[in-house]
Amino acid sequence: MRILIINKFLHPNGGSETYIFKIGEQLIKMGHEVQYFGMDHVGRIVGNRIDSYTSNMDFHTGKADKLLYPLKIIYSSEARRKLRPVLEDFSPDVVHLNNFNFQLTPSIIYEVRDYERKYHKKIKIVYTAHDYQLICPNHMLLRPLENEVCERCIQRNPFECTKGRCIHGSRIKSLLGSIEGWIYRKNHVYRKIDKIICPSYFMEKKLSGSVDLRGKLLTLHNFVDRQETNQYGKEEYVLYFGRYSREKGVATLLEVCKEIPDIPFVFAGGGPLEKEVDGIENIENREFLSGDSLYKTISQAAFTIFPSEWYENCPFSVMETQMYGTPVLASDMGGTKELVLDGISGEMFQAGNKEQLKEKIFKFWNNKELRKQFTEGCMRVEFDSVKEYCEKLLEVYEND
Repeated sequence: MRILIINKFLHPNGGSETYIFKIGEQLIKMGHEVQYFGMDHVGRIVGNRIDSYTSNMDFHTGKADKLLYPLKIIYSSEARRKLRPVLEDFSPDVVHLNNFNFQLTPSIIYEVRDYERKYHKKIKIVYTAHDYQLICPNHMLLRPLENEVCERCIQRNPFECTKGRCIHGSRIKSLLGSIEGWIYRKNHVYRKIDKIICPSYFMEKKLSGSVDLRGKLLTLHNFVDRQETNQYGKEEYVLYFGRYSREKGVATLLEVCKEIPDIPFVFAGGGPLEKEVDGIENIENREFLSGDSLYKTISQAAFTIFPSEWYENCPFSVMETQMYGTPVLASDMGGTKELVLDGISGEMFQAGNKEQLKEKIFKFWNNKELRKQFTEGCMRVEFDSVKEYCEKLLEVYEND
C-alpha cells in the first residue's frame, strides 16, 4: 500500500510531528511505501521522492509575505501546485492528513479529489485530529486572552474568534481565521474526508457537533511504548514537563509551588511563563529535555503533575508518565480522564482548583506507600504500541 502523509511541518516541532514520524517508520517496517508532503524547512527529516514542498511560512514570527498573507492563510494555490506532481509520481492509495490549516490550507483536499477524478483512481483520505481545527479557528476551543474554554464558534459561527481575538491576540489574524472557518464550513469541504481519527472519545464527541463530520469519526487513543524497567530508581522531587503557559495550568501550579516551599519541584520545558518559573526558589528549571534525559527525569520523579486547563485530547505526557512507572496527578479536563486509572496509577483533580491541587500534592508527597502502590498500578495501564496502533490504522485505510 502507498501512503502519503501530509503535515505542514516535516521537522521535529511537536506531538503531531512525533506521531507522523513514528507511524511512517512503522508502516515502512510493515512493508508499505510511505512518503510525506508539507512545508520545506532547514530541519526537514522526511519527504517525497521528487522533493516537492511548499515554501516555509511562519505566521508566529511574521516570516511570511504580508501582502499575500490573507490569501495564503485561506487558500494556497502553491500547496495545490506542489502537491500535484507528488500525487502523479507516487500515486498513493491513501492520503493521511494531519495538521494542514493556515500553511497548507484545505485546498489540498480539493487537489486530491481532482487528481482522483482525472486519473480514475480511488484515494482514501484519512485525517488524524490532533486538535480542534475543523471546528475552531484557533484549534483549541479556548479564548487565550481570558484563558477560558470556549465553544462559541461551534454553537454560533466562526466570527466569535474575531470577537475574542483568539489567534495570537490579533484581531486581523483572528478575522482571517474566522473567514477561513466560515468559507470551508459553508462549502462543506470536510465532507470530502473519508475517515477522521480522534485520539479521544472526548474529541470525537466535540467534533460530532458538526454535521459535516458525523458518521466519519473513529476514536483511536495514541500509542506509547512501555519501558520494561526503571533503571534509575526514584528521587524526591515533583515533576512538571511540557509547555510553560497558562492554558497548561502552569500559572495555577506556580501559585501552589510558592505556597509549599519545602517541596522541591523540577520543571522541564519552555514557554511564555519561563521567567516566572525561574523566579521560584523551590523549582529547578531543566528547560527542554528529550530522549534519555527526559526518560530519566520522568522515571526518577516521585510523581508528575499535569495541571492543564484546556480541552486536551490525548496528551503523550500523561501516557508516557505511566508507561515509565511514575504516578500522575492530572486535571480532569478533556480526554485526559480517559488515560489515567484514577486511584490506581494516580489521581485526578478539578482543573484550575488551586486548593484541591495543593491538597493532593501534600497527599502524594507525604505518603510514600501510596506512591509505591500507584507505581505498581501503572503496570495495569494499557496503551497500544506503535505496531498495534498501525495495525488498527491499516484497517482504517483498507475498510470502506
